[in-house]
Amino acid sequence: MKFFIDTANLEQIREAQDLGVLDGVTTNPSLMAKEGITGEANIKQHYIDICEIVDGDVSAEVIATDFEGIVKEGEALAKLHNQIVVKVPMIKKGVKAIKYFSDQGIRTNCTLVFSVGQALLAAKAGASYVSPFIGRLDDISSDGLTLIADIRQVYDNYGFETEILAASVRHTMHVIDCARIGADVMTGPLSSIEGLLKHPLTDSGLEKFLADYKKSNG
Repeated sequence: MKFFIDTANLEQIREAQDLGVLDGVTTNPSLMAKEGITGEANIKQHYIDICEIVDGDVSAEVIATDFEGIVKEGEALAKLHNQIVVKVPMIKKGVKAIKYFSDQGIRTNCTLVFSVGQALLAAKAGASYVSPFIGRLDDISSDGLTLIADIRQVYDNYGFETEILAASVRHTMHVIDCARIGADVMTGPLSSIEGLLKHPLTDSGLEKFLADYKKSNG
């Protein structure tokens, strides 16, 4: 399973990259604003800065909701860097744009997916990634992980090449559960990845090893 980090914070992206397990980045206008990145030129430069840190795909989201606007923004984003994947919302005009981009060889990430039917449409249109938001489903007492499993079954039934990108991952157990049920990618905060490092037996074992070494070696 690929590990993406969901942020626009360059320091966190560098930290995840330095860990040696990062495969890509997802971000959006809200995350950009959180980092104080505003204005079209600054946002585009920030996407380029992210691409220069990581080796893998970087999802860059369009703002437009009409077909012509999505296409115009998406083509401009794709030209910024060869690692850019155009992030398109799951709406009717978005699906139409995904098909257009697919025919043009521009990779896409269909975002804000909350049902198997939406994921099926995205795959049929040729999306490179589909992003079901599992955390947001959990927030309304719906099972986001079940959605991942159901999409996995449908994609496997028909051999779709669209990768399932589990989005809105909130914590480390989300990461583990997504790996169990076959998500191709997870994207979440740095804490959800670093949480995989932690186990009390590792800590206590290392403490004992070091204490024993100190006893025998002064």
